[in-house]
Amino acid sequence: MSVVIRLARMGGKGKPHHKIVVTDQRRPRDGRFIEQLGFYDPSREPAFMEINAERASYWLSVGAKPSDTVRSLFRQKKIKQPVPAKQG
Repeated sequence: MSVVIRLARMGGKGKPHHKIVVTDQRRPRDGRFIEQLGFYDPSREPAFMEINAERASYWLSVGAKPSDTVRSLFRQKKIKQPVPAKQG
């Protein structure tokens, strides 16, 4: 099972907000998820973002791959990506 951290879209037409979720890669974008890590609302000024940094770090440490957008949000919140161990 390949685990990813990505956004699940919520809200109405023209007023999106997102949950930051951990899910199986094969699941639909807004389908069932393993755990919710936070919330992101880009329509507010400035954009509102709430992330459970402790749980996000845990999922990254066990190999979950963040989407490009989630990686950017983690960078803004100063959540460190683990450095992969060198083989050899």
